[in-house]
Amino acid sequence: MAKVRGTGIAAVNYPTGMNLGGDPSQALIHATTTGTFVISLSSTDLGQGLKTVIAQIGADALGVPVENVMIDTADTDTGPHCMGTFASRATHRVGNAVIMAAQEARKVLLEVAADELEVSPDDLETDGQGNILVKGAPGRNIGLVDTALAAHFKYAKTISGRGMYMKPKSDVDPETGAMDPDSTEAHACTIAEVEVDTETGQVDVLSLKSAYEIGRQVNPALVEGQITGGSVMGMAHALMETTAPYYPSVDHSPGSYSDYLIPGAADIPEVDSVVLEYPSSTGPFGVKGVGEMTANSPIPAIVNAIYDAIGVRFTELPVTPEKILRGLEEKEANGT
Repeated sequence: MAKVRGTGIAAVNYPTGMNLGGDPSQALIHATTTGTFVISLSSTDLGQGLKTVIAQIGADALGVPVENVMIDTADTDTGPHCMGTFASRATHRVGNAVIMAAQEARKVLLEVAADELEVSPDDLETDGQGNILVKGAPGRNIGLVDTALAAHFKYAKTISGRGMYMKPKSDVDPETGAMDPDSTEAHACTIAEVEVDTETGQVDVLSLKSAYEIGRQVNPALVEGQITGGSVMGMAHALMETTAPYYPSVDHSPGSYSDYLIPGAADIPEVDSVVLEYPSSTGPFGVKGVGEMTANSPIPAIVNAIYDAIGVRFTELPVTPEKILRGLEEKEANGT
């Protein structure tokens, strides 16, 4: 009996969006009297940082500081339509809708500023710091607050915009089955290193090293967080998590979170990653989806590493110590 090590590799591609009647998402933007731009969505932030990323995209498209953008995720009764936060689609779909809405709102913003500065809207630009400047004459400018106040109380204008992004549904070719189900695809590759205790069946993941091609990063810190969290989640799926350990039998199913195994701090492996940026032609600023994909490639990479270590191939998850020991017994009995 010994502890043996193995290395496994797995690569995946992951689609952004789904072929569900166009899979649309809508965004509404309006400015308050204080120059704050409220972006109203029905898209839910699941903890992946959607509010932060959408605020950044909206601020960039409007030409205003991100501090002047507020995200209002209402609900399906009061907010604009969204298909949902799934299929790693939110930043792509919602981001595109927000850019459309921001462009419409920015047009009104510059029109009001132009009236105040007595110039053409085409002669204006924003500095991203809360000011609207006359091109070539930076001394002539007006702030967001003054512009918003003038719009509301002088010109009776609403600085607002609407946007909806939709990729038309792609029908299936009845003869070939061909279709175009997504908007863009991201890619990932993970190398896993494991140590297997052949006496206890315990598997320790030593490291997960990955490369992710995700289009363009809007917020690198959030991308890094998703990669780290997804790596640990993938490890949990590969080795621990199950609601039916003896499926299809329901025996010994966990009845509470105290019985449901997930990794603890001592289980976290070394997580190292690089991000490659090949912008998507359809995404906002080249964005592709990244969220769910980060948990996908670690799973087969770990299973392949276990095979490399002990020569037993597993086709069901999770690969528990019991399955490891039974696999080793069967291998020995077969003389392989």
